[in-house]
Amino acid sequence: MSKRRILIVDDDSQISQLMTAVLETEGTYEIKVADSGEKALGSIKVWRPDLILLDVNMPGISGLETLSLVRRMSKHVGVILVSGNSNIEDVIKGLDSGADDYICKPFNPYELLARVRTQIRVKSLTDDLSLVNAKLQRLIEIDDLTGLYNMRSMYKRIDKEISRSRRQKTGISVVMMDMDHFKRVNDDHDHLFGSFVLKHVGKIIHENIREVDYGARYGGDEFMTVLSSINYEGANIFCERVRAAIEAYKFDNGDHQMALTTSIGFAVYFPGQNGVEELTSQEVLKWADKALYECKERGRNMVEGININEELSRGNKIAA
Repeated sequence: MSKRRILIVDDDSQISQLMTAVLETEGTYEIKVADSGEKALGSIKVWRPDLILLDVNMPGISGLETLSLVRRMSKHVGVILVSGNSNIEDVIKGLDSGADDYICKPFNPYELLARVRTQIRVKSLTDDLSLVNAKLQRLIEIDDLTGLYNMRSMYKRIDKEISRSRRQKTGISVVMMDMDHFKRVNDDHDHLFGSFVLKHVGKIIHENIREVDYGARYGGDEFMTVLSSINYEGANIFCERVRAAIEAYKFDNGDHQMALTTSIGFAVYFPGQNGVEELTSQEVLKWADKALYECKERGRNMVEGININEELSRGNKIAA
């Protein structure tokens, strides 16, 4: 287990040395010293301490001013104010300013160790809670079968990419994909094989998208991909590559095997360009869905694309 990091911030070298000597008796801390608020802020950015022992009365940036800047940088690092001011008003002011604890000089070494252990326990619990929350968020957003995103969070992601495209004056593409005649997979084989197919389709999508793109399972055997900073030609190349990869793939789980194809429709949108109206994520998705419908009407196992800006410039609208 790695040692917890403690940053001591005090312009009095004797106090810093004393605190360092006391903390080193525990044998479980990695300690660094800064003699000013300015140096402390630099260390926090690079070193990322778990706990800060912060002197209140320092030249330059005071302890309370440093504390305010620390809290803007991180709400999760523990801070114990260390001060010769022992009156209750100063203690209350320090705690109200965002400190987690307050200890007065001269301090008892055993009290210092006890207060430090308490804050380190709190930091450990906070870190554990953050990990649990991250795992829960992943469970909420990720489809168990395919490892792609599910649709719960995709509308927000599309809106985010539309805003980014508007700022950067680039295009965004929403891709809708439907496995052709997927009902035959379950009818001719079994549902376990159907799950096997969907899992590997998700893998093919994941292998073909960039880190800046998002792949999602839309529902059943339908998939959606959001391509960032892309034009019509780039989106078409991506879609054709995925279509060809699925057509060439041998879906074989040892008990069943089957060849499958897919139909893909995509819509490319350039927010704020050509004087076209601003669209929401749902509206862009409807254009992609229209392209997918046209693809199926033409015979399946192909790619159909729509340039939304061109359609809107011609006065064409998507049905509500």
